[in-house]
Amino acid sequence: MRTIHRLAGIALLAFTSAAMATVNILACEPEWGALATELGGDKVSVYNATTALQDPHHIQAKPSLLARARSADLVVCTGSQLEIGWLPILLQQSGNPRLQPGQPGNFEATSFVRMLELPSSVDRSQGDVHPGGNPHIQTDPRNIALVAAALAKRLEQIAPSDAAVFQARYRDFSSRWQTAMTRWQAVAAPLKGLPIVVQHKGFPYLEDWLGLREVAALEPKPGVEPSSAYLTEVLAQLAQRPARLIIRAAYNDGRPSEWLAQRAHIPAVELPFTVGGSDKAGDLFGLFDDTLQRLLTAVK
Repeated sequence: MRTIHRLAGIALLAFTSAAMATVNILACEPEWGALATELGGDKVSVYNATTALQDPHHIQAKPSLLARARSADLVVCTGSQLEIGWLPILLQQSGNPRLQPGQPGNFEATSFVRMLELPSSVDRSQGDVHPGGNPHIQTDPRNIALVAAALAKRLEQIAPSDAAVFQARYRDFSSRWQTAMTRWQAVAAPLKGLPIVVQHKGFPYLEDWLGLREVAALEPKPGVEPSSAYLTEVLAQLAQRPARLIIRAAYNDGRPSEWLAQRAHIPAVELPFTVGGSDKAGDLFGLFDDTLQRLLTAVK
């Protein structure tokens, strides 16, 4: 009987928590799900469409994801065509008018930051080049701060009855985030000017923030896996322009960077890239704590 009462209590608690949430959010990537949770607390219910171990360029609009889109009040995505291969299909098939482009329920994080690597022209022969600029903005905490301010306002617009809650949570998050950024900037000082190789062109915002210097990329074109011949070319380039380490995202296949690391005698570092990309990157603060720790450990 006690077990029955306990289970009933758990079910009631779950129902009560769900009832308290006023905004159902579908986050395209884990960083935006984590940010929405920081700003919304129990006033939001967040579902992440992807994990840190998935390439956000290549996701299938599965029925389970479609069901989430149908019931969502707000979709929070990176934008800049990062999700071009699956999000438009998902939104169209959902039949949810709240989430369509141009509606308050459609939020693109890249609309609120300064974009890097804007191409002068784009065609498919260049690989996964995005006309609006490189979309991987989440590796710079300054961008997180800008997106947080915009997302808090959007939550107020979606659920005005909870505006005071969102405002208070944003002020709290912003205060803690500014303190953390000051600490990260001081800790990261030894990384300024560090020459690096990237496996995928996913780190320009990290490089801009920390002052890293990219000397080579392992993909001959963005999104195109390197051949052994191309890796051999990169190895020869490093004889002329040495690098201190190679970085890749948690979802990248580690074999190309490990191949080069063994032959160039420099460490290959897997970075979490987003929330959930490592055991320590359990939230946005852990994401940057662990990223810096991994970089600093590799260069010591």
